[in-house]
Amino acid sequence: MLIHDILKQYWGYDQFRPLQEDIIQSVSDKRDTLALLPTGGGKSICFQVPAMAMDGLCLVISPLIALMKDQVEHLQHIGINAAALYSGMSSREQLLIMDNAINGAYKFLYVSPERLKSVSFLDRLPHFNINLLAVDEAHCISQWGYDFRPEYLQIADVRPLIGDVPVLALTASATASVVGDIQQKLAFKHPNVFKKSFVRPNLSYVVNQTESKQDRLLHILKRIKGSGLVYVRNRRQTQDIATLLRQHKIMADYYHAGLSNLVRNKKQDDWIKNKTRIMVCTNAFGMGIDKPDVRVVVHYEMPESPESYYQEAGRAGRDNQKAYCVLLHHQADEDGAWNKLENAYPNEAELRKVFQALCNYYSVPIGANTDVSYDFDLADFTSRYQFQAHQVYPALKLLMQCDLIHLNETFFEPSKFRFTVSHGELYKFQVEHESYDLLIKILLRSYGGLFDHYTKISEKDLASKAGKEVGVVVKFLEQLHKLNLGDYQKQKDKPQLTFTTQRVSVEHINFKQAFIKQRKQIATDKLQAMIGYCNNKLICRNKKLVAYFDEPDATNCGICDICIEQRKNSTDLTQANDTTAQLKQLLLKPMHVADVIKAIGIGNENQTLAVLRYLLDQNQVKYNKEYQLIWNEKHS
Repeated sequence: MLIHDILKQYWGYDQFRPLQEDIIQSVSDKRDTLALLPTGGGKSICFQVPAMAMDGLCLVISPLIALMKDQVEHLQHIGINAAALYSGMSSREQLLIMDNAINGAYKFLYVSPERLKSVSFLDRLPHFNINLLAVDEAHCISQWGYDFRPEYLQIADVRPLIGDVPVLALTASATASVVGDIQQKLAFKHPNVFKKSFVRPNLSYVVNQTESKQDRLLHILKRIKGSGLVYVRNRRQTQDIATLLRQHKIMADYYHAGLSNLVRNKKQDDWIKNKTRIMVCTNAFGMGIDKPDVRVVVHYEMPESPESYYQEAGRAGRDNQKAYCVLLHHQADEDGAWNKLENAYPNEAELRKVFQALCNYYSVPIGANTDVSYDFDLADFTSRYQFQAHQVYPALKLLMQCDLIHLNETFFEPSKFRFTVSHGELYKFQVEHESYDLLIKILLRSYGGLFDHYTKISEKDLASKAGKEVGVVVKFLEQLHKLNLGDYQKQKDKPQLTFTTQRVSVEHINFKQAFIKQRKQIATDKLQAMIGYCNNKLICRNKKLVAYFDEPDATNCGICDICIEQRKNSTDLTQANDTTAQLKQLLLKPMHVADVIKAIGIGNENQTLAVLRYLLDQNQVKYNKEYQLIWNEKHS
């Protein structure tokens, strides 16, 4: 079937978005391909369509369980067989899915990257008929990226196990160093990059320097109509800001990862359907949500990197209509960001202490093997070992980056059940154990396929049909599990923690101090770039943002706060020769903008900024690596 027919039949679109067809053709030609498509650019279509056009199975590697589950459910909904493997599943269910994949039951198999270290998975991998290896969030493989995941480094090692199969790596944001690193780490045969411009011409980027963020936020949301997001840094703030907005007659709700899955889904659904106008949230919200009519995204605090800001702000205006991305900024934000960065890198003694506590918490003996997942309750863990949550979380992140543990995000896994005996064996059991007969019959009548695959069940629904208490049904299902008649997996609503290496004595662990030092320097550089974006008064916001992603030749957007201010305070530059001469003398040595303004004179600030903007546009003045201005002698 032709790719356009597949697109129409399954996704209902008549044509591809820009670059999608080129990427699909590259993959169809068996070429390793890196696709850089901004948030909302339609990355999943780029591997789903070509995989449907080829015989075999597409193996998709993704770090986010919630996104994996959403994509699997969507594919199943449109009539495409798909499954996912991730921590938190029972060994039996994982083995069944892998055996089904070998037998050609699926067109897509999604796996979390830590699965690539599983012996049972690697043993079966050569028997999968794989037609394409898709790597989502591919920036995670790069040591220069903002979200490095060591388990991604296993991907190149599995390529020899799956034959001559192309790799399609996808990401929404990557600098030139990350682009090169991705291709090298994934063992590309030849460099091959498709990059859509990071310019979003319908987005108006604004930085508001303000003493009162609450007042400014209210002003923005009353002025800009339509759906919106307000990103804050912690869970408490989500509730506080949402309450403030409601007090001022703005329909708002809050969202963070600590809420139950049922509550999160309800809040998300209300926002998507515009029952809630503004969602106040942490960065746990928004990933994979394709809501096109978001008119405003406000950052209440400064993000830690331009990558984070670009992705979160990019959730605005996916319908290509004008939208606003506003960052509220105060000098105190910078001090707080530096403190947070410093606290994000605990010393080796603290890492050893937390890792030892984890081993004790789960009673993991020395020599124990990996591939077992545990429910992780941060509050209980910190309370039992008298840690502070703000100390433990950074340590957990570093332990993950040192490849000692894997901790996935909070996710909801409903109860599931599958009979592990044949119809005949189960019937014989029912005849011999009459007390089980009624509930077994209700279970079989309520759900199909219980002998073939794991099926989502509701204990509450079964209890209602049987006229019994939910606790009785749970005990019944647990007993079937103990008798090896079925595999019962109770619902989960907690993060899953996995030890990724064989347990050794904590004294013998290498905590990779050189690596951690490098990660801290990368984080420092990214934070410095974010601060430079916030304090910028000269360069078009859009131009400065995409220059970070190696698009130096973008034109002024005309709709950001800098461009609007430039038009408002336009100066007859032919009469600004004196200012230009002063600047040429001053900028023979590098200077920050604020120091330049002081040297010229505070009363002349608008003219000085206008002249500087003109000189920057003419490339007579440039920025150095420390975000200082300096005269460009090459263009004198």
